[in-house]
Amino acid sequence: MSRQVHVEDIGMSKLTQHTIFCLNHALVYTRISKKLDNQLSIHGINFSEFMILLHLDQAIDNKLKRIDLAEKIGLSASGVTRLVTPMEKIGLLHKEANKRDARVSLVKLSSSGQRILQEATVNLNAASQEILSKLEESSISEMLKTLSILGGNIRRH
Repeated sequence: MSRQVHVEDIGMSKLTQHTIFCLNHALVYTRISKKLDNQLSIHGINFSEFMILLHLDQAIDNKLKRIDLAEKIGLSASGVTRLVTPMEKIGLLHKEANKRDARVSLVKLSSSGQRILQEATVNLNAASQEILSKLEESSISEMLKTLSILGGNIRRH
């Protein structure tokens, strides 16, 4: 049961445990994203582009509708279009017509995109291990469960 909380009920400086969790999660996300972006720059892609490649790699036939891709990575459809267009130009992806609906185009991972994804994954695995090196494996497993409950959708495959 959700209870609406009013500012006058808690005062301006009294953050709830839930708010502190969300703020700290956002801060950690930002720091990790920057480190991963740095690792990915070696491959000529950024974190968001890596996520697009990863989701296409995990999709059936390595292709998704833009709107489905947007939902998976937490961006708007126009945000995905802004990322996908230059990725298409450099050959990491290509458009494919939808056989059932000509109005909908699909984004498909190219062999070049797959190669970049594989190479970048090696670097990200090493960087991620370094980032989480202070944690026990059991803690990482518990956090993965929590993230899954909150909507994390990346799976090992």
